[in-house]
Order: sequence, then structure tokens, then C-alpha cells
Amino acid sequence: MASDDTVYAGLLIFSVLFGSFIKYIRGANVKRFVTCLVGVILVVIICKFHCLHSLIAVLVNCLLLKFVSCRYVHLVSYVWAFGYLALFRTIHYFGLPTAPPLSNAVQLFITLRLIGLAFEIHDVNKITDNAEENILLKKYTFIDRNNLWHTFSYSFCYIGLLTGPYYKYSVYSYLLHNDNSNKIPSLIPLYHKIKPLPIIITTFYTLSYYFDVQYAKTDEFYERSFWYRLFFMVPMFMIFRTRLYIAWILSECMCMTSTLGAFPVKAESRCGQGPTDLTALEDSVKEEKVEYDHNTVYNLDIYGCELAPQTKDGLKAWNKSVQYWLAAYVHKRVPIKSLKVSVTMAVSAYWHGIHPGYYLSFMTVPPILMAEQAMIKAFRTNTSVQQEKLFDWACWFFKMRGFDYMCMGFLLLGAGETLRYWSSIYYIAHVFTLLFFILGTVVNFIKPKPKSKSKNS
Repeated sequence: MASDDTVYAGLLIFSVLFGSFIKYIRGANVKRFVTCLVGVILVVIICKFHCLHSLIAVLVNCLLLKFVSCRYVHLVSYVWAFGYLALFRTIHYFGLPTAPPLSNAVQLFITLRLIGLAFEIHDVNKITDNAEENILLKKYTFIDRNNLWHTFSYSFCYIGLLTGPYYKYSVYSYLLHNDNSNKIPSLIPLYHKIKPLPIIITTFYTLSYYFDVQYAKTDEFYERSFWYRLFFMVPMFMIFRTRLYIAWILSECMCMTSTLGAFPVKAESRCGQGPTDLTALEDSVKEEKVEYDHNTVYNLDIYGCELAPQTKDGLKAWNKSVQYWLAAYVHKRVPIKSLKVSVTMAVSAYWHGIHPGYYLSFMTVPPILMAEQAMIKAFRTNTSVQQEKLFDWACWFFKMRGFDYMCMGFLLLGAGETLRYWSSIYYIAHVFTLLFFILGTVVNFIKPKPKSKSKNS
């Protein structure tokens, strides 16, 4: 019997190839039906009878969008979608069978779409100004929330359903109504996207052959030397991220072949959000030659993940469309500034799962960011170019070790297993975070303040 990873990879490859068929379909109704039908079939293949969870979540949310006031629909949808996600993950406590692991991925991205759709409806309803820019915005973001078929088909669109990227309904709607999608180039951007895959796949399988996270759950592992235990988290994070790199690259490829998220360059699209210059988007219809980009579905910045010197930049480069969702529908909506990061990390942990390892890892991020900012202010601000470079390399090294450390929470999942591993290496990341915060704070306190330039100079 094929493993989950084999089935998962096979469905992703199928989705990439099938996108070439979607690209040449004309007519919004046909595209909507085909993309939804394929999505439903994929969900049934992956989840089997557990697909009822996705169906219930979507149908109830469709009714909420139709009958709840636009003023409150985003909040009600938030409670429903995240509430059902909790039920989905704890269903075994009620004597019902646990859903297979791959069905969790489906439920995750359906949840993002349901809540994001409610926010889109809420936000567009607040637009009252009849200025030209707002007229275009209302036109581009219009959603017929009374049409259950439209919201249902978006929820089950096969593109990105298994592993992202997240995209707004307005982006999906543009795909449906763009009858010139056959003119959008796919092969060249697809080639550039898959170029790093051979190296990534080789790295993943090579390290997976020698290292297994299950070993860290055995007593034998803790009889090994401190240095072995400390080093162990480095290849584990490499396995973790290369596995996700493969999935995310393929998910971007299926967007490229289907042309979802392909917009004119002049429209200045951003990841997750879509076009920001709607006037240029409108004008592009009249142009004979249009240059396109796929920034809307640009979900993975490998360079940023691997080489960005600061933690916040590394986080932004990782699963960018979900980062957009968290920024747009969590971070920006938290009214208390001091709680924005902590609440966002808590929501992200909850979305990923209910395992304590997620929370232990995500809640380690805020103190790391605080320590990093203190050190930047103390040792990088107002310094020489050479000192900046040295600091950036040191910061990059500790950033990667912090990610290695937090990754073990994602892989071990349980609180006992995570804390056992962290304690075996003496909570080294927590200790260094505290030391860096204290050092940066003390240096900033005693550091001479730069003299401000006089107004007449």
C-alpha cells in the first residue's frame, strides 16, 4: 500500500499537470465547475468518508455568509471555522474515528479560505466612497454571498487545496473570468521554479536515510553525547524544511500551469493579496502585449529562508501566503499593539494543530524577536559597514539554530517529548535568548546616545 507521502506527491504532480487543461478552458461557469469537481474528488481520495468534515465546515459557513450581517460575519465565521477545527482534531475523544493525517492539511486550508472569504465580504461592505479607486475595488472584490454555489466552489477549488498557497476569492474570480489565460506564458516561469528541485529532493532523501525524529523519542538517544543531541536538530530541520519546499514548489507550479494568480506586472501584485494597482489591471485589457508575474502565489522565498540574517525576515520568507493571511486577518486586527505578535503566534500554533509542541515552539518566537531587536540596536545600529556584516553573519547563525531548536517541537509534538529533548541540551536556545536580551539591553542603556544634528547644520 502506498505511503501517505507517495499519495500526497502523486496528487500534487497530477494537480500541476491538470493545470495545463484549466488554462485553456473558456467560460467562468465551466472553470468553476471543473476546478470544484476536481477538488471534491481529491478530498474524497485523501479523506474518504472523513470528507464529511470538510463538507460540514463549508456548508455551514456558506449559510453564515448568506444570513449573518456583513458587520459581524467575519467574527462569526472565525468562531465557526476555528471551532470546528478543534472538533475535527478531538473527534476521537467522542468515540468517533480519527481522520487520517493528510485530511488535516485539507481542513487547514479550507479553514483559511472560509475565514478569509468572510473578511473579504466584511471589508468590501465597508467601502462607501464612490471615488474611482473604490469603484474599481468594489468591482474587483465583489462577492455574491447569496450564491451558495459560488462560495462552495471557491472553498473546494483544487488549486492549493492540499498545501496552499492561500489566495483570496477575488484572485480565484479573476481566474474564472479571464478568457485570455491561454495567452499567459507558463513554461518559462515553471522551469525557473522547478530548477532547485533536484538538489532539494536529493538533500531530503539523503538526510532522511540517516536521521529519523522517532529516534529522539527513545532512551537510547539520550544515552548519546551532548554534542550528538545538539547536532541532531540541525539535520532534522533540514529534512523538515526540504520536505515542505518540495510541496510548496509543486503548489506554486500548479498555480502557474492553471494561471491562477497570474496578473500583469503593472498591477503590482503582492503575495496572497493580489493586484494593488487596479487601474493598471483594468488598462491591461486594452493592451496587446502584457507581461505577467506570479507574485500573488509566490509562497516560498528559499533565499530568504536560508540566508536572511534576521528571524523576522526568515519568518516572512516561509509560507508567505499564510503569513499574509495571519498579517491581514490576525495581526492587523489585534487592537492592543503589545499583544499583536503573541496573539498572531498563538493563532498560528492553533491553526497548525493542538499538539503542545506547536505552542512551545511558536511562543518561543516573541522572546527571540525581542532579544534580536535589542542586539541589533546595541551592536548594529550606527556602526561601520564591516561591523554590520559581521553582526549579520552572527545573527544568521543564531537565527538558524533558533529555527532548528523550535523545529523539534513541530516534529516531536508532545510536551513531554519536546521538553525532554530541550532539557537534554539544557534549553540552550532559551538560555542564549535571555543572555542576548540582557546583553543588548545593558549595552543600549550604557551606550552613548548619537548626537542629533542641529537644524542649522
